[in-house]
Amino acid sequence: MLRTLRCSAAAAALGLGLVLAAGASATAAPHGVKKTDPNGRFTAEEIHHFLEGFYGNHGPRPWERQNLVSDQLKERVAQTPDYDLLLCAQNEPRDIEVGEVTTAQSARVGWATITTYWGQGSPSSFTAYVDLDASRPIELLDVDCATPEG
Repeated sequence: MLRTLRCSAAAAALGLGLVLAAGASATAAPHGVKKTDPNGRFTAEEIHHFLEGFYGNHGPRPWERQNLVSDQLKERVAQTPDYDLLLCAQNEPRDIEVGEVTTAQSARVGWATITTYWGQGSPSSFTAYVDLDASRPIELLDVDCATPEG
């Protein structure tokens, strides 16, 4: 009888542990897994993280330019060979800062002001846009080189 109780208690503890572990993994996504909103859209935090990785400290590298830019934006970039449309500049900046992300759920787009620093000169800013649809890989959708209103 005592042996049966011990086995039952151990099985119950094991079962409870499995239930707790399953609940924890459902609520806390592992590193690198998307945590999109309930409507299947990228969150402002995900977009900010993407833009920081995309632009880095000095601008996107060839891999980001090839793999993380929409086809329509790649076509526009190809039309400006003497101007880096993704940076709205002709040179590599000394540093880049990604501002606060805004999301427009109805337009299914998110954006942030990207500020580039050029050493002695004044910083310049432009707006980068990302599609919110999390059913596809995140990518840079568009850039607007006009200085954002601050």
